[in-house]
Amino acid sequence: MLLDVEESQLVLVDYQARLMPALFDVPQVMANAVRLARLAALLQVPTVLLEQSPDRLGPTAEPLLAATQALAAARLLRSLQKTHFSGVEDGLSEMLRPPVKPAGGNARSLPKHLQKPAPEQNLRPSIVLAGCEAHVCLMQTALALLEDEFEVWVVTDACSSRTERNRDAAFDRLAGAGAELLTTEMVAFEWLRHADHPQFRAVQALIK
Repeated sequence: MLLDVEESQLVLVDYQARLMPALFDVPQVMANAVRLARLAALLQVPTVLLEQSPDRLGPTAEPLLAATQALAAARLLRSLQKTHFSGVEDGLSEMLRPPVKPAGGNARSLPKHLQKPAPEQNLRPSIVLAGCEAHVCLMQTALALLEDEFEVWVVTDACSSRTERNRDAAFDRLAGAGAELLTTEMVAFEWLRHADHPQFRAVQALIK
């Protein structure tokens, strides 16, 4: 199963100024988070930026914040400040699901057992997830999204923890729970699918 750009949403978890310096392999992780944000802007993928208690951990780190400006300009960026480790506990799932369109016509006049629930409009069920710390906020958010019946795709080279062991333990647990593990380049080329895509050269430049 390949990742489909038309069914994808990107969630970036807690790349915050006071947290990042304590984490493992920060330069590469931040570079890949920036690539993901720019890919999402190029390919029009809705994105949610999470921040854990920003009064204590600070705002999103400047390189990523700058990379999300194109998403904000295109009205593809939403932000969620949270206090729970899992973003789902603070309303992430509701943000990722479009509002249910009310049933039209006289459907409400039918007996309850004959009424059909209105379908969710334009649902993008594939959540591409990256962030920090992998074994805490990212993992708890991912597990909760799986419980809420989203498909979860974790971008491993854009995730970090304070130690490599904690990061890798999170990946093991997530894979066992049903999340798909992939890399930034895998996201890019699965979103593109072919070299004739109008954004191919722009995406290729980001990867190089």
